[in-house]
Amino acid sequence: KEVTLQMLINGTAGYPDFVPLESFQKRFYADVFATWTPRQLINTASTQKPPFAPGQGWNYSHASFFILGEAMSRAAGGKPFGELLRTRVLDPLGLTSTTDPGTPAIPAPVLHAFTTERGPFEESTFWNPSWTLAPGAVLTSNLRDMLDSARAIGTGRLLKPASWKAMTAPHTIGKGPMTKDMYYAQGIVVQDGWLTQTPMFCGYFGIWCYHPEKDVAFTLWVTTGKDAKVEGNPCTTSATTH
Repeated sequence: KEVTLQMLINGTAGYPDFVPLESFQKRFYADVFATWTPRQLINTASTQKPPFAPGQGWNYSHASFFILGEAMSRAAGGKPFGELLRTRVLDPLGLTSTTDPGTPAIPAPVLHAFTTERGPFEESTFWNPSWTLAPGAVLTSNLRDMLDSARAIGTGRLLKPASWKAMTAPHTIGKGPMTKDMYYAQGIVVQDGWLTQTPMFCGYFGIWCYHPEKDVAFTLWVTTGKDAKVEGNPCTTSATTH
């Protein structure tokens, strides 16, 4: 009862993250093509004690986004989150190469991914990403859609001015590693004037960012080389350097 929707989306709710847990990783790597349900993932996270009381800290918790997706569906009278995303975001923005197929399939053309997460060097393009976001999370096979979505989010194209201001507000400064120069807002990181996201999973490493004052959008995606020694997201290093 103490957790708000804003806490869920800006990382201050205090729910544990299930991704680092051995129990999750063991099951995931045993069957990388399995579909996970929100209840399974939320229950897995709930086996751990909260890292902090609601509103008193910051952590990136995948569980918070699954809970948020369930809340949005309830608020919309039970409509699936994927349907809400399609009708309220993807279609209005004309993101024709961004889709929710309901399976791990990615429409061609696709950047194939490779990883050594399970030991041997193997392709991971079609590993099931159902654990990454609420059901209805989308697949994008076109960099133009990535740039268009970055600019749309960065300019608040579908938002009222007050909502855009709330989306980028520095509520998390002073919590965890957050500072005035880099902080997590509502689903995005604000760093030196840039609004960014840096997804990283199953051999995929990416970044998209937008600078509202300069009206500049940028995106980059890479995968793992056979002999690469990957630490963190290499795209963030490239973006910072160049």
